[in-house]
Amino acid sequence: MSSAKAGGSLRRYLLTRVALTLPMLLILLTIVFLLLRVAPGDPIRATLGDRLSTAEIEARSEALGFNDPLIVQYGRYLAGALTGDLGNPITDRRTTVGVIRDTFPATLELTLFAMVVAIGVGVLIGAISGRLRDTPFDVGGRLFGILIYAAPIFWLGLLAQLLFSLRLGWFPTGSRMTGFDAPREITGLHVVDSIITLDAPALMASLHHLILPGTTLGLVIGGIFVRLVRVNMLQTLRADYVEAAHARGVNERTVLFRHAFKNALVPVVTIVGLQFALLLGGAILTERVFSWPGMGTAILRFLEARDYVGVQGIVTFFAIVVVVISLIIDLINGLVDPRIRY
Repeated sequence: MSSAKAGGSLRRYLLTRVALTLPMLLILLTIVFLLLRVAPGDPIRATLGDRLSTAEIEARSEALGFNDPLIVQYGRYLAGALTGDLGNPITDRRTTVGVIRDTFPATLELTLFAMVVAIGVGVLIGAISGRLRDTPFDVGGRLFGILIYAAPIFWLGLLAQLLFSLRLGWFPTGSRMTGFDAPREITGLHVVDSIITLDAPALMASLHHLILPGTTLGLVIGGIFVRLVRVNMLQTLRADYVEAAHARGVNERTVLFRHAFKNALVPVVTIVGLQFALLLGGAILTERVFSWPGMGTAILRFLEARDYVGVQGIVTFFAIVVVVISLIIDLINGLVDPRIRY
């Protein structure tokens, strides 16, 4: 009876979360559509006004549907988003989906590497700081977390370039990889493709280009994990079950890793998902500093050209990714922690 009730609760929770995702996605897409329509002026004239005649501008606007009523454009935008058609950028021969397909692997690879750095640095420093409370290491760890998170990404990136690229010459200043070094493309992720094809030189070249921008981006997010893990470690170390483990004579290492550290990481799972979505957005500035050919570079190029069709398509993709990641995190939390289902 109890098992059936728990199963029903889990099923209801999962269905509720999925159902709530749809209006959330609709609100996000509506905001994206309206914000880009608030910009004054005709998009064709703003983008190509100095290269086309008035008649050609009018013909382009008519062909792309910019002369249609707003509600018609909105309906067409929603239908396109639902069917995977994010429009055709004004300044690029590819479709928006084509631009995303070409640039998303670079952004995803940078984001995944940064997340590994963020979790590794943040969780390690946070856990040790929590264990060594009020020691010099703890003070240093907290200071590191605050300063690194407050530092602008582009500033850190420029410092890293000056020190590790120009002065020490350890890493390239930018770009993802030269064409001669690139592995045979399978997934678009150079590190993964290098491993799959057993291409050791390509793997080394991939990591050589990835370390500096990935570490810069990851350290900033790592500051959040430092504070979060430290606080959770302090709370779990004071919990009754940890005290009980000490009273039973369980050795310190077991108490620390099996009881305190493991439970301190539960709330971190939620933050990891949310920060991963933020990392995708934060990668824009990092890609700009390091000339990384990802979606951030593409969206900045569209912004500079005032090509709002391209901007709208990529922002829509980002919004969908954020909503999907949020849903996945909610579902994982519901499966891991029964208290969340109620």
